[in-house]
Amino acid sequence: MSFKSLGVTNQVIQGLEGLSILKPTEIQVQSIPKLIKSPIDFIGMAHTGTGKTAAYSIPIIQNINFTESKIQALILCPTRELGQQIAKQIFKLTKYTEKIYVEAVYGGEKIEAQISSLRRKTHILVATPGRLLDLQRRKAVDLSKINTVVLDEADEMLSFGFKKDLDLILEQTSRSSNTWLFSATMPKKVIQIINNYMDPEAVKVEVNKDQKFNPDIAHQYAICDQDQKVEALVFFLRSHKKKRGIIFCRTKRATKQLHDQLTAKNYQVGCIHGDLKQIERNKVMRAFKGDKLKVLIATDISARGIDVDNLAYVFHYQLPDQVEYYIHRSGRTARAGRKGVSILLIAPKEVKYMRQISKQLHIEFKQLQ
Repeated sequence: MSFKSLGVTNQVIQGLEGLSILKPTEIQVQSIPKLIKSPIDFIGMAHTGTGKTAAYSIPIIQNINFTESKIQALILCPTRELGQQIAKQIFKLTKYTEKIYVEAVYGGEKIEAQISSLRRKTHILVATPGRLLDLQRRKAVDLSKINTVVLDEADEMLSFGFKKDLDLILEQTSRSSNTWLFSATMPKKVIQIINNYMDPEAVKVEVNKDQKFNPDIAHQYAICDQDQKVEALVFFLRSHKKKRGIIFCRTKRATKQLHDQLTAKNYQVGCIHGDLKQIERNKVMRAFKGDKLKVLIATDISARGIDVDNLAYVFHYQLPDQVEYYIHRSGRTARAGRKGVSILLIAPKEVKYMRQISKQLHIEFKQLQ
């Protein structure tokens, strides 16, 4: 299957080639022809890293009326990082098309600068829900001409507590526009959104529905006492010092503490958590994405939306609060057809919870020796 056979134009294919995307993924094969051809509500289920962004971006681009200066497509996502990545990819995909303008708006930046940007011609708006509502309250954004609303990483937006914000936005848009929902999982809150705001006849595509996980991720575990965890982690890092990965902690306190412990042992590690100022977070992420840092320590929430190429591993220094968080954590690695490993470091008393994760997600953990 080729992008040409899916109905993708030569100009967009040139943009895809510039991103080294040469062959469509399964979610793209299942989605693009349906979304290009007809105005429908659509539900796309696929695990993280399978190319969902291009699956909805390409149809949006090809259906934009570039002579119209109003916003025609709204893409909602959970974090600023993901918003920036989506806007960047759309910009590159439209390099050879008629001029299409995309803007990204999110918290953590001065709203006045974003208001100024939105005074310019904008065809596609990428937004986090809270910042979009802030802009609407200031009458700085016009959604009257929107014909497509995308909920990207819908499960993550809802786990972030954006339910009320999404309700307010979808109450405005769902009657007059098509809603496309993309998600890795289908918790109750996502089902509520579908039932409340989407056509009962919405087209649903589920890729590898019996496989919750990317098959290119190997799931492993090691057992050690709580007071030996730092040394066990150091042993792992020593043997993987040329590889890049993320270490997950459950709390901000544990994240900071582990950062200090590894720094004291002369490891160059970055750290992101909810107490960081945006300028500090940006500095850490630039170093990590630019390969100056090989290791990033993060909480679940602070790592949402991070998409960094060539992450060799995800290390769970602390178990996640919810089983579904394991999916989102592990999905940071083995993206775009690469291999990766997800490693749990657990105390003996936590073996039972690991078995719960294994049973619920239908994955097999192999013990590291």
